Amino acid sequence: MQMNRDPQKHAEKMARKAAARERIMATKQVEKGLLIVHTGKGKGKSTAAFGMILRALGHGFPVAVIQFIKGAREIGEKKALSAFGDQVSFFACGEGFTWETQNLEKDRALAARTWEEARRALADPRIRMVLLDELNVVLRYGYLDTAEVLQALRDRPQDQHVIVTGRNAPEELIEDADLVTEMTLVKHPFRSGVKAQPGVEF
Repeated sequence: MQMNRDPQKHAEKMARKAAARERIMATKQVEKGLLIVHTGKGKGKSTAAFGMILRALGHGFPVAVIQFIKGAREIGEKKALSAFGDQVSFFACGEGFTWETQNLEKDRALAARTWEEARRALADPRIRMVLLDELNVVLRYGYLDTAEVLQALRDRPQDQHVIVTGRNAPEELIEDADLVTEMTLVKHPFRSGVKAQPGVEF
């Protein structure tokens, strides 16, 4: 049912909202690199992060994508981002999830190798945004030292944004983060027998 609103009252209400918004925005003066965490059981953590990577590219910022765990499958995001040439650094050093590799030492070695690339990106002042995809999973399994990772994140260039994705983000990471979003699972086609499909899952 459509509400009958008085145009004058509506305009006055919107003007008050605009003025309140302007007062709030006037107090937001800090500009810095943000530590952003996408976690939770719901789908969309990496997808949202890649959306931010695309947004940064639209502003002409150099970006780096570092993928832990993933890497055995060619993903659509990597193909699409290749169009940006040297503006994007993309490194994936995974061979699937732990239940696929079934080799603990190999998983640890791959995580360490990927972390080397991540450290390079985090230390590079030219890179304005770094995506550490599925890093939370690596930390949960203990493949990397959480304290070492947190210190590298704290020591990064002041204006560099970092996005960390994956389920079960460590409390210490959440504590350090500027922005944390938890994806909540409501419904997923996988539970109805639908397999992962190009353009949706990868």
